Amino acid sequence: MRLADYTTLGLGGPAPVMYTATSEAEVVEALRDADRTAGNGGALVLGGGSNLVIADNGVDVPVVHVAVPGMSIEPDAADPDRAVVTIGAGEDWDTVVAALVSDGWTGPESLSGIPGSAGATPVQNVGAYGTEISDLLLDVSLYDRRTGELRTASAADLHLDYRSSVLRGTDTAVVTAVRLCLSRAARPVRYAELARTLGVAVGDTAPAADVRQAVLALRRAKGMVLDPNDPDTRSAGSFFTNPILTDAHLEDALAAIRQRLGTDITVPRYPADRGVKLSAAWLIERAGFGKGYPGEARPGAHVTVSGKHTLALTNRGGATTAELVDLAREIRDGVRAAFAVTLRPEPVFVGVGID
Repeated sequence: MRLADYTTLGLGGPAPVMYTATSEAEVVEALRDADRTAGNGGALVLGGGSNLVIADNGVDVPVVHVAVPGMSIEPDAADPDRAVVTIGAGEDWDTVVAALVSDGWTGPESLSGIPGSAGATPVQNVGAYGTEISDLLLDVSLYDRRTGELRTASAADLHLDYRSSVLRGTDTAVVTAVRLCLSRAARPVRYAELARTLGVAVGDTAPAADVRQAVLALRRAKGMVLDPNDPDTRSAGSFFTNPILTDAHLEDALAAIRQRLGTDITVPRYPADRGVKLSAAWLIERAGFGKGYPGEARPGAHVTVSGKHTLALTNRGGATTAELVDLAREIRDGVRAAFAVTLRPEPVFVGVGID
């Protein structure tokens, strides 16, 4: 079997066998068997495949596809306008968001259109348009491969941060279900681009259904909603995270930016925990990697920067993971040389990396 068939990038070599686990018990059984045979890490855990970069030579261990279904809503006994929803880790995330919004619940509408499974959302603290999973998450059910036990981990236990958690970059625990807090009250729109699209001011509210449609429109324009007829969507979404710089590092970066682009340049920046966040897409484009790069400079390239958004790297057909990694490394090194900022990749790498 080819893992390329299970990733949104359409890249990745073979695996010896895949087990599809459709219940928590099946997840435990499959991983216990694999870990007993080959030790912890004796299997690759696969969800929706939207955030994976897998080597061309694939993996030599079994793959456990977590496909636990189900969604149930428990209203708050004291407040019928609040509820907790429990979602199986294998549920398609956007299908869940669509169902919740349609039922009148608010919270995840700004996270519409994000590909992948529900179980992956807390692993990297998925976020978009002013909302992160950390804003909604109550806890997760998970299987701890170190102890061989099932347990519940609270949102605080996961140490959720910008595109990260204690689960990211490790295979020691596997999420089987997530629980989110919901409300029926309209939420403030906190992202300027989304507010402009909705025709409201930042901080004002809008119906969740309108927010969802606006987010989907914005994401489609950037090639960030999966479409088999659009090669710009054959990607892992945003390939690099927005860099968060300390004050000292920010001054070095601003000096490099002004030296290259001029002293009157306006640099988009945003407050963040422990520093200031810059736009990775802005840096990438101004370092010389525009939409469609390398374009005519490298005719026939199988991997390019998206034609719609400079933060996505796309498989135009016939690509290899090696080509993707080469382009990612070229962009990272180019931004670092131009602006003294090192971009960090967002996807999880299996059997390959850009360092």
